[in-house]
This record gives sequence, C-alpha cells and structure tokens, in this order.
Amino acid sequence: MKHMAQNLVGIDPFDMEACERACVPEMKVLANTDGILPRMSFGGIELALWDIRGKAWNMPLYKLLGGACRKSVPFCEYFADLLPKDNFKGLSGVEDIVNYCLMRKEKHGSTYFEGKISSSDVKRDIKLIKLLREKLGEEAILRIDGNMAWSLHSTRELCRGIEKYNIRQFEDPVATFWDMKKLREHTSIPFSTHNPDIALAFNLGVPDTFVINTTALGGIRKTVGFINACERLGIDISFYSGDTGLATAVYIHLTASLQHVHEPSQSLFRFMEFDVIEEGPFDPVNNMVNVPEKPGIGVTIDEKNVEYAHKLFKENGPINQYYNPKEPGKYIRLPLN
Repeated sequence: MKHMAQNLVGIDPFDMEACERACVPEMKVLANTDGILPRMSFGGIELALWDIRGKAWNMPLYKLLGGACRKSVPFCEYFADLLPKDNFKGLSGVEDIVNYCLMRKEKHGSTYFEGKISSSDVKRDIKLIKLLREKLGEEAILRIDGNMAWSLHSTRELCRGIEKYNIRQFEDPVATFWDMKKLREHTSIPFSTHNPDIALAFNLGVPDTFVINTTALGGIRKTVGFINACERLGIDISFYSGDTGLATAVYIHLTASLQHVHEPSQSLFRFMEFDVIEEGPFDPVNNMVNVPEKPGIGVTIDEKNVEYAHKLFKENGPINQYYNPKEPGKYIRLPLN
C-alpha cells in the first residue's frame, strides 16, 4: 500500500484508469508472479476514488453508477456455531442455533437466513436444517454455507437429507467446481461460491451464484463488469459477509443500481462488536437496509474505531478461519468429513 500511495501522488483522482495503471501490473504479471494482492489493494483505493468523485459532484454512489432500481436492499441473517466470548455464551448445537434464528425473526422481522453447515456430522446438520425449516416456516429463505468442508461422498449424503427442505442455495459444498459438477448429478439444490472463476463456471455449468467482494475483484469498475457478464450468462450475484461498514455500504449502492443483483447478500452485522463507520454496524429490519443518500459512499469514518481496529490487527493478525480449537497448534484440514 505504501508503494501504491507513492505512485498515486500527483495523479488526477478522477482518472481511475491512470490511478490503476500506476498501481497494478498487467494481468499476466498478476497471474504468474504477484497473485491477487495488488489487485485487492487497489480495490480498496478505488473505493476512495469513487467517494472523492461523489463528494465533488454532490451525488451518492448509486447515482454515479446510473441511478437506483431499488432504494432498500436485502440481507440474510447469519448463523453458525460460535465460541463463547466475554458476556456472549456462544452458539453450540442444533437447539441453540434454531433459537437464535427465531429470536432474530421475532426481534427484527427477519425471514432470510444463511449459516454454516460444516460440523463434519452429516446427521447433525440434516437435523439442524429440518428444525430450521419447521420453526421458520415455508416462507423463509434458507441458505447454507459448507465452506468447502465436505467430501464429495458426504455432501451427496447431506444433500439427499436436506433437499426436501427447499434450500435456496448451498455455498461451496465441495472444494472444487469439478466436484460441484459431479454433485449436480445427485441434487437439484443450487450452488454458490466465493471463487469468481467465471470462465470455468461457464464451461462446467456450475455454480448458479457468485458471492463476491468488490476489493477481491479489483474495485467497483471491475465488479460492475463482472456482474454484467454474469447477467449475460444467467449466473446470480450476491455479496459476502465479514466486511466493515465501509465496504458494505459499497455493496448496498451496487445492489441499488444493478437490477441483476436481486439475491440477499450475507451479513455478520449482529456479530460485530464495533464498526469503522459512525453509521455501523448496519441493522436490517424486515431483511432490508436503506441505501445511503449522502454524497459518495455515504458513510462517515469513525477514526477512533479505525485506530482500534488497526491496533487489534497488529496485536492479533488476520482472522484465522482454519483455527482448530481442539488442536490450537494445527490448522483444520479440509474436507472435515
């Protein structure tokens, strides 16, 4: 990022192409040497460039992108097994998770849900889906996330047990698109993924939905192009969870301005202890969040919280999604079963 900041000095912030060419090598260099980190880093910078443009022209981002086809956008509530922390007792077991979802339905009017199904116990997760459908009702959207944790054999067994419960989509049920293609022969449940390999998806006919992140794709311009290509190919789009309110506000503007992005995006808002924006964490009511109307991205940075987040990162490093509480010194190996 320091290298990119030096390269951007003196460049017109409205000239996004010039800014990108000063920071990001051409694709063949990224593919063979540098990987996706330069693209992701510039993706964050590009969000700031759009914010500058919006504030200079006194327009919210969705207007810069062509206008709004919707003024409120849908999000899913999220559930998972969670370790206890401070005053939070955690979520563990089928009954805990079902009760948590019912509480969100009663408190916030939530009827869209997505959650982790990667316990390595097929029968346990079938029971969880069965109870969620029974308690939440037929009108609820129910999506699940396998985190690539299942073997192809176990995923077939899992899909046989849950198909009758009207699963909206199964995210990353197996480790590869090739296994996903084999799995398609055994279930009609739609598949989704975080891996934005549109060429392979076109060739194999899976997945049905990409769950994407603007910075991972290289910024807003690249994301709009990706979504337009998916619309032409009949592949759905939603955005994924875990980002701060700054990136989430960008997702909201994109969803507002692009008709093809009609699926609910993920959210981890209820699990966030704080946010880097003054307006966050966002609080969906009846599944929906209103589009920010202030110029640019439409949110205000909370500088103290940014400093605190930076302090946490320096002390703890990035989140380790493969942390194994049973063996803290070893990574979780996938598939689990």
